[in-house]
Amino acid sequence: MGNQIKIINNGPLVVSGDFQLSDSQGNEFSKREKIFLCRCGHSNNKPFCDGSHKKAGFESSPKFSS
Repeated sequence: MGNQIKIINNGPLVVSGDFQLSDSQGNEFSKREKIFLCRCGHSNNKPFCDGSHKKAGFESSPKFSS
């Protein structure tokens, strides 16, 4: 399987595969095979998830619709 972005209900985005994450100025984060990106905005380690969504009560369960 190639690159994948998965939305976790009430949690982060899970990005996996062969990719490189860069900030808005082109600075590259350490390369990893899988990362968890914050969706709730409460993480103290942005852009990465630190589990703060649980304490904040973040709720989001997007579903695909065609």
